Amino acid sequence: MSLNQSTLHSDTNACATTQRRLQGMAHLIGNTPLLAIDFTFKGTERTIFAKCEQMNLTGSIKDRMVYHILKTAYASGQLHAGDTIVEVSSGNTGISCAAIGAAMGHPVVIFMPDWMSAERVQLIASYGAQVVTVSREQGGFMACLRMSEEYAATHPNVFLPRQFENMANVEEHIVGTAPEIWQQLQAQGLTPDAFVAAVGTGGTVMGVGKYLRSKLPHIRIHPVEPMESQVLSNPALVGHHRIEGISEEFVPAIIDLEFLDAPIAISDGDAILAAQALTSQLGLAVGISSGCNFLAAVLAQDELSPDAVVVTVFPDDNKKYLSTDLLRTEPAKLGYVQPEIRLLGIRSCSAAAMPSEQPQFAEV
Repeated sequence: MSLNQSTLHSDTNACATTQRRLQGMAHLIGNTPLLAIDFTFKGTERTIFAKCEQMNLTGSIKDRMVYHILKTAYASGQLHAGDTIVEVSSGNTGISCAAIGAAMGHPVVIFMPDWMSAERVQLIASYGAQVVTVSREQGGFMACLRMSEEYAATHPNVFLPRQFENMANVEEHIVGTAPEIWQQLQAQGLTPDAFVAAVGTGGTVMGVGKYLRSKLPHIRIHPVEPMESQVLSNPALVGHHRIEGISEEFVPAIIDLEFLDAPIAISDGDAILAAQALTSQLGLAVGISSGCNFLAAVLAQDELSPDAVVVTVFPDDNKKYLSTDLLRTEPAKLGYVQPEIRLLGIRSCSAAAMPSEQPQFAEV
């Protein structure tokens, strides 16, 4: 066998291995349940619909985006077997990169602000990835972005997912999350009046929003942000807050504020109370951003009507927050929404048999 033949044989084997591994991961991500959360608010019984994204591989919605970005990068030739994946993350994307990267045989390096929960760092490291933490004094999240680019410039064979600007992030929710929501509601004879989602990268609210607007041009699509750091409303209003994974000091490039309806702001303390209630009263072990999304959905519904069909996502589970204020007593404050809510129960609204397409892969 000649040297060229040997190289071709090696490349062919690597491609076949990559495709097998991608196919093996496909059914561990997506097709998550849609739940109806029944509750009372302002004296009326109501329902909010929530996609349970904690049912994904690593317990968060970011598995969808990371899997799709990597699959797209393989197909386009931007990512090759053995390349190092380097990403900036406040936690969930880093965990997804570490897990899926490990399954695909890639070294992974995650640059991360040092004020995120210890569990996030430990989970990333448990998958064999390297975590580089960056303090506020070093420049915080913006410094993480700069350091990841510098790493790629000084090391060979590095792939940067660039989740905040990669349109494959949005595309995943157009082809995955949104059609699932649509089909699951249609199976119940329902169509959505509004969709709300907290903004980390913005991929979820933009992708789901674009798909639903293609079906219903007048549907409301609300981004959600912390009351303590209303960056979407005013990029100068960067502040400290406790809803990890959203409002990362800047407006992500993939966010189109003109496409979206008005941002909804939720206090971090209110979000913590809501997440605690969803867990302790309904058995839904969700993180703080899920509490935030639930309250934003309630407010969006209140603007429309008590029977409006409003959908959101529960982005992750509570295992990444065990050392945070999520497990501490949180005082209710004047103006909070959660104290006015009484949770009644949950119902599954998933279609009886969701169509499961076989994943299609371009040649790697």
